[in-house]
Amino acid sequence: MLDPQAQAMLDLIAERGLPPTHTLTPQEARRFYRERRFFSQPEPCAVAEVRDLQAPGPHGPIPLRLFRPAGVAVPAPVLVYYHGGGWTIGDLDTHDVLCRAFAAQAGCVVVSVDYRLGPEHRFPAAVDDAVAATRWLQAEAAALGLDGARLAVGGDSAGGNLAAVVCLALRDAGSDAPPPRLQLLIYPATDMRAVAPSHTHNGEGYLLTRDTITYFRAQYIDDPVHYEDWRSSPLLHRDLSGLPSALVLTAGFDPLRDEGRQYADALSAAGTPAQYVCFERQIHGFITMGRVIDEANTAVMLCAQVLRRALS
Repeated sequence: MLDPQAQAMLDLIAERGLPPTHTLTPQEARRFYRERRFFSQPEPCAVAEVRDLQAPGPHGPIPLRLFRPAGVAVPAPVLVYYHGGGWTIGDLDTHDVLCRAFAAQAGCVVVSVDYRLGPEHRFPAAVDDAVAATRWLQAEAAALGLDGARLAVGGDSAGGNLAAVVCLALRDAGSDAPPPRLQLLIYPATDMRAVAPSHTHNGEGYLLTRDTITYFRAQYIDDPVHYEDWRSSPLLHRDLSGLPSALVLTAGFDPLRDEGRQYADALSAAGTPAQYVCFERQIHGFITMGRVIDEANTAVMLCAQVLRRALS
């Protein structure tokens, strides 16, 4: 059964005749996504510091936003966060409330990464920015009052995809910096081929549809050959061993549900510690919707507890 609060939100969207994302231009979709947050997201919680930064990237500066909660000692543990939005929409503002909540509840600094989006910047631009920003934060940790040895990466949806890919890229490249302690993967996209059964079972009626997934994929990837590239489909990497521990969170009525479960299972099979939690009655994107869906706040608390333990 779908959560009645999620169903009520879907009914309201239908009543108001809001256009599906795949019918909009990227610019229109970004505007709708930014505006919708005021309806569904809870009030932002207070933190001691919010600071905008820039990291150097291979194609220009990468905007970042740092959230430091009150009472955290220096050097502080840190979560590097990559927002969701199909590699096409989303920004520092759309995930500001969620990052504040993680900072306050997990007792860690959160740094949100404003990676480049498609279609203006195609694959692997988002990957390049996510990796570059993470490496810069590792290198500059001391100067920023951060503990580079207590660093996690995380993201939702497309951002969960990027968090998984960053862990693989850092491991494969080798580094003097300590590896991340945790990868927080919230309903991540892990297989760009979109072949898991939940793409069919949950492909219509639950906000994120098969048509919208196809739309986002077309904005991000300009050649289907890249679907097989592990930088877009981390599930297809040949070696998932030796990676940071993972918390993989999915939603029962999400087209991406099964590929999230498949990634958790593949990590476990490769010897990488992984926890898997499915919010069975929820839809894709629910974790930012704490104003209208109570289970979103439960999911945030769960993530924060796992973060706090991993970074302690």
